[in-house]
Amino acid sequence: MTSNSSPLDCNCFAIRQAARYVSQMYERHLNVAGITAAQFTLLAAIGRKPGVQMAELSEQMVMDRTTLVRALKPLQRDGIVEAAQESRSSRAVGLRLTALGKDTLAKASAQWRAAQEEFEAKFGEQRAKALRKSLFELTTME
Repeated sequence: MTSNSSPLDCNCFAIRQAARYVSQMYERHLNVAGITAAQFTLLAAIGRKPGVQMAELSEQMVMDRTTLVRALKPLQRDGIVEAAQESRSSRAVGLRLTALGKDTLAKASAQWRAAQEEFEAKFGEQRAKALRKSLFELTTME
């Protein structure tokens, strides 16, 4: 920061502050289903693509592999996600939701929808859509 600038001029500060605010809103809703917002995003991604491999999920989530493994541990411990070898001829391990995981995702999805509705009621549906588009563009820039 220069001597003329303030935290209000910092993109990182603004994004992190907004992320904390939005995360708290989603956490409040998803807590009812017994999971965090970060866990919900992982369950939703695995649910969309059963058998997804760590490297692909890590890239999709914009997380390094070590952080992803750490985030998956409690989900595996609690029997929500399982890692299984995809075939006998391959060492590739795929991630899948267990029956409990599918049930947890279904319950959490209702809470996620409530969080989405709350956010869009506060921020505006069209502004929220434009914000998502801009943020997704940011993470896919090469």
